[in-house]
Amino acid sequence: MSGAAEGFLEELLSVPGLSHPLVSPDGGRAAWSWSRLGPAADVFFAPLDGSRPPARLTETPEDTFPVSWTPDGEGLVVRQDRGGDERARLFLVRLRRPGEMEPLTDPEPDFYVRGGQLHPNGRWLVYGANADPETGEEIEPTVVYRRDLRTGELRALARPRRGGPCRPELNRQGDLVLYQRHDEHPAGQQIWVVDIEGAEDRKVLDFGPASKVEATWLPDGRRILFAAETERGRRPGVLEPGGEVRWLAGGERDVERAFAAPDGTAVLLEAAGGRTRALLVDPDSGEEGRLETPRGSFVPLARTGDGWAGVYREARSPADLVALDPRRGAMRSLTRLPERTRLRPARLVPAEDFCWRSVDGLAVHGWLYRAPGRAKGAVVLVHGGPTSRSEDRFDPQIQYLLRRGFNVLCPNYRGSTGYGLEFQEKIKEDGWGGREQEDIRTGIEALLRAGLAGPGRVGVTGASYGGYSAWCAITRYPPELVAAAAPICGMTDLALDYRTTRPDLRPYSEEMLGGPPEKVPERYRERSPINFVGNIRGRLLIVQGLRDPNVSPENLRAVLRELERHRIPYELLAFENEGHGVLRPENQRTLYRRLAAFFERAFDGA
Repeated sequence: MSGAAEGFLEELLSVPGLSHPLVSPDGGRAAWSWSRLGPAADVFFAPLDGSRPPARLTETPEDTFPVSWTPDGEGLVVRQDRGGDERARLFLVRLRRPGEMEPLTDPEPDFYVRGGQLHPNGRWLVYGANADPETGEEIEPTVVYRRDLRTGELRALARPRRGGPCRPELNRQGDLVLYQRHDEHPAGQQIWVVDIEGAEDRKVLDFGPASKVEATWLPDGRRILFAAETERGRRPGVLEPGGEVRWLAGGERDVERAFAAPDGTAVLLEAAGGRTRALLVDPDSGEEGRLETPRGSFVPLARTGDGWAGVYREARSPADLVALDPRRGAMRSLTRLPERTRLRPARLVPAEDFCWRSVDGLAVHGWLYRAPGRAKGAVVLVHGGPTSRSEDRFDPQIQYLLRRGFNVLCPNYRGSTGYGLEFQEKIKEDGWGGREQEDIRTGIEALLRAGLAGPGRVGVTGASYGGYSAWCAITRYPPELVAAAAPICGMTDLALDYRTTRPDLRPYSEEMLGGPPEKVPERYRERSPINFVGNIRGRLLIVQGLRDPNVSPENLRAVLRELERHRIPYELLAFENEGHGVLRPENQRTLYRRLAAFFERAFDGA
């Protein structure tokens, strides 16, 4: 490894990684987490008028993320787990007392907490937890709780029957809680509202047992902004207090997400070829406006005097909170990020569109990054989820691999977001391990045809579902197509993973595979890479966080036994202080170097 590449890696890892941005109720401040400024992520805040630099609110050895603003905008509820185990504890941090984290929930919980908001009375905390109200034991459904911070009294406001993502949201008045249920079908999500005493719990939005609805309160605390899956895509609308549904943007938009800015503007994020495009709609008049950027994506969060504050992402511009003046197309950093790093955009490689056809003729798109100079080969970096996507955004791992001499392809296979609801739902036609893996294979073949890699010079890596895809690639395809794979926290045995993952995540497996293992055992067996490790002929590097509650280390232990039984050589890189992914800067430094060296060795014999 050259000294220049080593120095470049240090520059890349000096850039703060922004995540979880939240705007205060009055629209005057934003909070977020920055990683890579210390051993773990910490919470910062700044005014949206740019009048002051960011102020640090937390500084701890564990990742800390903002969850919600207090109703008065003078504090934040934040969450923190232990080494990535996702069993978060909630704290209150007041802006005037940075560094002081007031505990709101019990230490070392045996369950998983979702959401967390302080009531306007300052006494109650509303959140979700998959804990049984009578016994406190971990269960599959997420119960909506109200906790009295003075007395410790815990009241169950709502009790869904099935698991799934349930993040309760208080309205501004504090008398109603909006939340999600998945009782009718693993693929569906309905919206319910319960009063703050838990006396009246009712379903308010339902578009079919297998259809999902995402929803949030508008600032008036009475109307609900939502995006519902319909035959015409994911359509945005408003639910009036009397129960009337009023569609926004003509009811014809296929949106990825809908949320409300502090001034009440409905922000609709549209699917547009893997890019994010924002449509602004006045929910009263229906008047529309659009925010465009030449490259990358801009997600508006709050209106400012001369435009909008939001998050901008692009491969050569690290994610940043910026002020956008739409009339001039000008952006300025609200975090003063350029002052925190020596890295400049000219030293980074842009993302290019790369398209191909899959086995059934489906058009597939991905992002291609070309290595400066002659490439040693190509690395296919597969995103997780699978209900997610690769974006045109800054990624230190990608930029480092480019500097080490690899072209990089980030495919958005069927099931990815960013291309409309129909494309996203296609993964369910086969279930996990079906034609979405062929989308990746045909992408590799397209790389070879384009001369971006030669036979025996393609490797596959990725985390979570990307790790699962790496396992699929190395167990299914010959070394001429996939010479090496480095799965990171990837599923190996889908039935074992179903039994050992977080209980509240099991319905997602059922949605994607057509039921639990006892209902469709053959599908779970056929799609589990552990049953095909005897086919491996390429190089294998396994990466795992040993505190991962999502893809548990049991997946690792089981596949290691099979690899040894078949006498398949492998390398192992395990992190004691990581969960689902490799997030700590010191561990990323180790991982990126190891990946580059691993692929170099694998390609040397081609």
